[in-house]
Amino acid sequence: MELPSTKPYLLRAIWEWCCDNGFTPYISVQVDGRTRVPREFVRDGQIVLNLGPDATNKLKIGNDFIDFQARFGGVSRELSVPVTQVTAIYSRENGAGMAFELEAGESQGEFGDAEDMAVDASPAEEPPEPPRPEGGRPKLQRIK
Repeated sequence: MELPSTKPYLLRAIWEWCCDNGFTPYISVQVDGRTRVPREFVRDGQIVLNLGPDATNKLKIGNDFIDFQARFGGVSRELSVPVTQVTAIYSRENGAGMAFELEAGESQGEFGDAEDMAVDASPAEEPPEPPRPEGGRPKLQRIK
């Protein structure tokens, strides 16, 4: 019989330690097909998320997934991170925490490589940047 992983227990313990001491807990995640995060914030197949009580809603650090709601650009989103994909949990203020190695096969989900997902999930073309307003008083212009 194989023993269950200690990783989710360590994640919960360090999260609680950070919160009890007034620190902000952050996690680093290797994104794969099972990871539900805003893809526009994924860089090099990784994302760093704030798990602090002020930044999350309905946070549940389970044995298999970390589920919560968070705001990105003012829009509330549902996030789900497999515990196996968490590479670190640490305090933003002093960096104290713990790093984890991904076991062989964990960096690939059922949908493929994390880098492929980051590329596939990006929009086909970026929307054009709106023109910057010139100095002075704002004005409204009607266009027909």
